[in-house]
Amino acid sequence: MPCLETKRASLVSFETTADLLKDVLPVGAETVRDHLHLVANRMEEELGDERVGFLEGARRDHAALPPPAGPIVVGIDGGYMRSRGRDHDGWLKNFEVLARKSMAEDQDNRHFGLVRSLDARPNRRLHEVLKEQGLQMNQEITFLNDGEDGIRGMAEAMSPCAEHVLDWFHLTMRFMVLRQYAKGLAGCRHDQGKAEEIDRALRRIKGFLWHGNIHAALPCIDDLAMDHECIETGCPNIDAYRKGVCEFQTCIANNALAVASHAECHRYGERVSTTFVESTVNTVVGKAGVTQIVDVT
Repeated sequence: MPCLETKRASLVSFETTADLLKDVLPVGAETVRDHLHLVANRMEEELGDERVGFLEGARRDHAALPPPAGPIVVGIDGGYMRSRGRDHDGWLKNFEVLARKSMAEDQDNRHFGLVRSLDARPNRRLHEVLKEQGLQMNQEITFLNDGEDGIRGMAEAMSPCAEHVLDWFHLTMRFMVLRQYAKGLAGCRHDQGKAEEIDRALRRIKGFLWHGNIHAALPCIDDLAMDHECIETGCPNIDAYRKGVCEFQTCIANNALAVASHAECHRYGERVSTTFVESTVNTVVGKAGVTQIVDVT
């Protein structure tokens, strides 16, 4: 019964769990909450201490390991949940939940989430999930995310064969937003030519990044960033466009080594985006009663 109670309470609200189990386990919502917290605290005590890295053995020893079962792909995305508390101005506070999905070729998928501002052991938590999926030090593992700071270090801490790849889904979303701003410029009478020029530049940069040609993409992005300072227009979206270009330039510059040839990966059936994590984000963020750490496997 405690297992069933904990499983349900980690997925839906405490009141809903009590209603679902009232015929076999006549407990109230407060009792369900207390039981869930006891189980969560026990799991936290068994988790182990946080470490900077989890590499095991020397590189020369990795060659002696048995062949790994297959590659592992880890997708990472985030979403925001509304907190029950309020800040000093009386506004409802939000906190970010990082949701991750780990897919091994010969193991069941694992879904888990954590609150970045509260979790003191994110690397340890990820490492334990990967261990359950049979991670070896000679096994290929790919981390897909939107270029967020800290993910590169996390990938390197898990395995010497880990690779961090900039997610194509979020790149495409950035291009779509910038092109929408360019269309707004086209609506202004004297800026239509500039809007078409920006749109051509964006499509060219997108093609370079799709084929992993970061050396050709970076100068084009720099030119786009320099050019937007010279645009004089009364279009109301120009400030948002300038901000979007600067953020895009910073993202690509900071993740230049993570820009893979998405075209080649797609050709060989490899994942190039974190769209498969979107359902995980919705599952984790959409559950009422999630407060700190969720494992919905």
